[in-house]
Amino acid sequence: MIRVEVYGKRDCCLCDDVKATLLKVRRDIPFDLHEIDIESTPELYATCAERIPLVLVNGRIAFKFRVQEAALRRRLGREGT
Repeated sequence: MIRVEVYGKRDCCLCDDVKATLLKVRRDIPFDLHEIDIESTPELYATCAERIPLVLVNGRIAFKFRVQEAALRRRLGREGT
């Protein structure tokens, strides 16, 4: 199963947009989605605050700030093969 992690925080419009795209695509292409709140630890916040939303696919950075649905579908298609 493909693992997708999205790093973000509450009250972040870009994070909400990225999550909506991920959920939409997940209806067609199954993957494990893990949401990581960067505000959960000071270290994580310090590392990621200027880079969110950040999306990793199978442990590798795939998208930063925005996710285009077509690009996500292509990336997941490559990971699934």
